[in-house]
Amino acid sequence: MLAALALLVAALGAGWAWTPDLDRATLEARYLAAPGDMRDVAGTRLHVRDSGPRDAPAVVLLHGFGASLHTWEPWAQVLQGEFRVVRFDLPGSGLSPPDPQGDYRDARSLAVLGALLDQLGIAQAALIGNSMGGRIAWEFAARQPERVSALVLVSPDGFASPGFAYGKQPHTPAYLQLMRWALPQALLRQSLVPAYANPAVMTDALAARYHDLLRAPGAREAMLQRMEQTVLEDPVPWLQRIHAPSLLLWGEQDAMIPFRNSADYVKALPGAQLVALPGIGHLPQEEDPAASVLPVQAFLRAHLRPAR
Repeated sequence: MLAALALLVAALGAGWAWTPDLDRATLEARYLAAPGDMRDVAGTRLHVRDSGPRDAPAVVLLHGFGASLHTWEPWAQVLQGEFRVVRFDLPGSGLSPPDPQGDYRDARSLAVLGALLDQLGIAQAALIGNSMGGRIAWEFAARQPERVSALVLVSPDGFASPGFAYGKQPHTPAYLQLMRWALPQALLRQSLVPAYANPAVMTDALAARYHDLLRAPGAREAMLQRMEQTVLEDPVPWLQRIHAPSLLLWGEQDAMIPFRNSADYVKALPGAQLVALPGIGHLPQEEDPAASVLPVQAFLRAHLRPAR
């Protein structure tokens, strides 16, 4: 997605496409629900939304690369009637400022997640993660199994793919660096459309939200650093350690992480249940939230004790 956008920007010329940051006051006026949603956690500042009954089982939603907690809003509106629903922007994403440590490795993301759970008084939670967020979710479940009551992986990342080999730091092409200065909304929108089986899902409002939040101060630099610092490990030994009830949710028309990759997870993840979503792409929570949340809701009801 980002590579295709960068190529377009390079072709058009960075000078024509210059895109400055938006100031935080403007972004918070548009996307911050309440001042208390900004929290200091593990030495960084996080944008967090915490809704639903406090005494209900906790469910934590982890967004993917380049996204924000807003991707989960339709699901959260459904789930918060029965569960405590926590979603947050990873450092350098959405309204969460860049990590002062400049550390975007998975180990740091796991530490931030654990510290947030501690601060919220959540001893154990169900984790739901999409794409990169799915990788963080299953890594946490493998390393801290006592803290994970159930696991939902939505088109998760983690297995090697072109440009991402195990044990190797990926090379960030020079043209991709143009993102720091050039990010026209029309080109961003064009790069996002393949994430959906139905291109009409990419509305003006959705495109504007993605564009605005990627123009948060330091967000593009943080995104590039996260790419550069992502070093994949063979996921199979880690997945085999997971004993939490697990659900795999995958759009059959996923053009970002193909549906066929689900077979790798089913093979490695003990007892995982796979739900295929016909006619859906990489972001079912945005493309068809009403239909895609139903198997998640049923799974959580089966393995947790929701509030009634």
